Amino acid sequence: MPDQPAPASTPPPPAARRRWLGALLALLLIAALVGSAYYLVQRTRAPAAGPAAGPAFAGAASVTVGAARAEAGTLPIVIDALGTVTPPVTATLVPQVSGVLVEVLFTEGQAVKKGQVLARIDPRSYEQALAQARAQTARDEAQLAAARVTLARYQELWQQDSIARQTLDSQTALVQQLDAAVQADRASERAARLNLDFTTLRAPVAGRIGLRAVDPGNLVSSGTSGGIATITQVEPIDVVFAVPQDRVPAVLAAQRAGALPVVALDRARQQRLAEGRFLTLDNQVNTSTGTVRAKARFDNADGALFPNQFVNARLQLGSEHGVLVPVTAVRTGPQGDYVYVIDEQQVAHMRPVTRGMATAERVLISAGLQAGDRVVTEGGDRVKDGGRVQLAGAGGGARGARPDGAAARPDAAPGTGGAAPAAAGAGQPAAPRR
Repeated sequence: MPDQPAPASTPPPPAARRRWLGALLALLLIAALVGSAYYLVQRTRAPAAGPAAGPAFAGAASVTVGAARAEAGTLPIVIDALGTVTPPVTATLVPQVSGVLVEVLFTEGQAVKKGQVLARIDPRSYEQALAQARAQTARDEAQLAAARVTLARYQELWQQDSIARQTLDSQTALVQQLDAAVQADRASERAARLNLDFTTLRAPVAGRIGLRAVDPGNLVSSGTSGGIATITQVEPIDVVFAVPQDRVPAVLAAQRAGALPVVALDRARQQRLAEGRFLTLDNQVNTSTGTVRAKARFDNADGALFPNQFVNARLQLGSEHGVLVPVTAVRTGPQGDYVYVIDEQQVAHMRPVTRGMATAERVLISAGLQAGDRVVTEGGDRVKDGGRVQLAGAGGGARGARPDGAAARPDAAPGTGGAAPAAAGAGQPAAPRR
């Protein structure tokens, strides 16, 4: 048989071509993603450009931090504590006798003086009791006078030996008995007069009277719960607060040196309410809190302090001079307290310091730091000793940038350096120092 021509190659079906094209596109997409990731990683590792980046740090990444200058100044030695305004004297107007309240002579909330008449109870029953006591006293006094006349006569007859001794002794005993009865009657009369006086209620102390608890026409007695009203002394007035037990020796030493000023602040510690003087400490430590109760007195002429009001008491023991930095600049490690000091090349160096007194905003450094040193206030947890840093907002045009390179925050507390968050200005070149 003659040779037959070979059949032509059969083209692949359409489904196989689609699978081959899909696999090729997936490989291209994976390669593009890997290339993009490698580019981003290399870009983040690139050193930040700037005049402060020297050759020695060409391959090192900088950390954005907030900074502040150490300043020489005086730090007041104070103790801040939450206090309660306490009246020196509080008196409840309670009736001492029972009866119907017929008259109330005070206005709620008014200032009253000691001895001022505030209310009256119906006195008629007590007037009758006083009249009866007086009548009983008069009757017994008359009997006593008659017995004494008889006794005098018996004594004359006894001297003349005209009566028996027993008659004279009996009359003498009767006189003594009637004399004792008269004394008892007089005591009853004084008690009745005292009860009558109790029907007039007077202010036991000077101060401000509160709300009335009983209205006229009601029956009141010595056992009335809460009394008729309460009087509190508000001028002067006291503030009771707690002092930590480890500060007690300093308080006693400062008190021996002179009077200690105390300032009462509002709950936000933004407004001064009153200024007073320290009085005394309690005589024992509260074992549950480790504090000692203290008391300060304020004139309170303007009525700024109100009984049972919560205030912040600030007791000043004196002042101390030294180098001041924000409290956020001082950190604590295994070797003790330290700060990060930024040099001219914007390199952070860890420096041990000795801290002294502190407030809520600033801390006094007694050793290890000099005035003018620039210290890290924020972002110190990312700083390493000898590592390069970049000041927040130095090149990013941060709003409110400070002359020392730290960006001020609107919510930053005074004295904390006002550093902006570490993310602000990242990757920006450092601004030259002014």
